[in-house]
Amino acid sequence: MSTWKTQLIQTDRGTFEIFTKGDGIPVCITHLYSEFNETGDHFANIYSRRNQAILVNLRGTGRSTGYNNIDELSMFETVKDLEAVKEALGFEKWSFAGHSTGGMLGLLYALEFPDSIDRLIVVGSAASGDYALIKRSIYNSEHPKFNKMQDLISRLKSNCLHPDERKLLSRERTKLSLNEPEKYESYFSADVFKKMAANRLDYFGEYDFPNFDLRDKLKDIKVPTLIICGEHDVQCPIECSEEIDEGLNNSTFLRFQYSNHYPFLEEQERFQLAIRAFLA
Repeated sequence: MSTWKTQLIQTDRGTFEIFTKGDGIPVCITHLYSEFNETGDHFANIYSRRNQAILVNLRGTGRSTGYNNIDELSMFETVKDLEAVKEALGFEKWSFAGHSTGGMLGLLYALEFPDSIDRLIVVGSAASGDYALIKRSIYNSEHPKFNKMQDLISRLKSNCLHPDERKLLSRERTKLSLNEPEKYESYFSADVFKKMAANRLDYFGEYDFPNFDLRDKLKDIKVPTLIICGEHDVQCPIECSEEIDEGLNNSTFLRFQYSNHYPFLEEQERFQLAIRAFLA
């Protein structure tokens, strides 16, 4: 698998590390608390096949600029950073694709900068932190695998992990969100390796998550939006995506019957066709 091109982009909000691959319509991709590298990302790889995929390391991750105030890690400040990257790259508009918390960022971005995004893709996500109140969510304390998920997340936050141990823990965590966990090896390439950004995850859990609620504002999002969710999603259950679809005025919602939280891998061919048609 070819590596991604690494660039350091100077913006009026600091320097940001980005990784690019492919040609065509620019599609910005990021996740609220992941740290990427030149191996790319499984979600982003889908877009690089027919578009110019731009994978962004957010503030405090990789070689991107750090922060003086912890609130610079907030979702509101993050979308301002993304807009600064877009402007520095010289794009009038770009598309945005987000999976999980990346989708949450996408919704907020579309609200804060309505003229900057021409297409929005939201996969396995939610418009509020209430997804954790749903008993089918693995982030609900009543879920039978809640404690296991929390333990794995806690261990993955450590900076002292040997790379092999990190891979093992990450694999176990991901398996909890697959419809067919035994297929993990066929879905995930060992050539793609990213880390969890503990500082950003901690900020999200303590500050953003309790206050995140865009449901009453969804009607103000005008950009064409594609919403995709797996029928068996245990992180952001499918009713969260249904809620986003109901709140938007210009959206298409696709249910993936055989997927959990990773429809772009669990039903990859259908996902690619949907993305190709939407971005055409």
